[in-house]
Amino acid sequence: MTEPVVLCAVDARGVATLTLNRPEVNNAYNGEMLEALAQHVGRLADDPAVRVLVLRGNGRHFQAGADLGWLQAVSRDTPEANLAASRLTGGAVRGLDSLAKPTVALVHGACVGGGTGVVAACDVVVAERSATFAISEVRWGVAATVIFPQLNQAIGLRNVRRYAQTCERFGADEARRIGLVHEVCEPGDLDEALAPVLDGLLNAAPGALAVSKLSAMRCAGAPVPDEEFERLVREHADRRQSGEAAEGFASFHERRKAGWAPV
Repeated sequence: MTEPVVLCAVDARGVATLTLNRPEVNNAYNGEMLEALAQHVGRLADDPAVRVLVLRGNGRHFQAGADLGWLQAVSRDTPEANLAASRLTGGAVRGLDSLAKPTVALVHGACVGGGTGVVAACDVVVAERSATFAISEVRWGVAATVIFPQLNQAIGLRNVRRYAQTCERFGADEARRIGLVHEVCEPGDLDEALAPVLDGLLNAAPGALAVSKLSAMRCAGAPVPDEEFERLVREHADRRQSGEAAEGFASFHERRKAGWAPV
């Protein structure tokens, strides 16, 4: 029997753990994973027994960005299906961002592309010192538009303008310096580093936590208006069906440099 692509467990304290579970492709996301993530977050939001959400990845890496095979298939589909895929991608991150409960991401290995949007949408991020990060969409001719609101809030426009264009990989210490990560621990110590964070969250009143989180976001202008969200979704979808994206996908599958790269 095939395991779910997102595992969910809730302990006696009310700590829900969602585990991304496509380790054979380094937890690269596809439509199935996005739908599962959004469904779990929606269900946990309505469960009064759930106090805190912890997000982690199974296998060698936290999350390797989008499954490029899935992206390529979507890019060849109808404009309507392509647009729906972008809305699903952005909606999954937006739902996590607006959850009225504390969220904690535990990062090990690689965190790439959409994975950086996922951690930017979480309230607390702990990463192993060996973890690496990259916002790499433009290398394949696509763009990370639907996660820019969360990334801008987490690391600031100046850093998004650098890393979303250069696709540089950066380590956990740099991620902490720019604000994507709150705490860095040694490899294998994520659960130990998580313990005091959970202690603080579980000793706070659930209602007060929800009001504090959502009020702080509103004061900062963080919630994305529906009209702006739809604009980002359309940009995201249009870019995936562009000629550059077709060349980027081809270069990935053929293991060569894209046509725009220097010879």
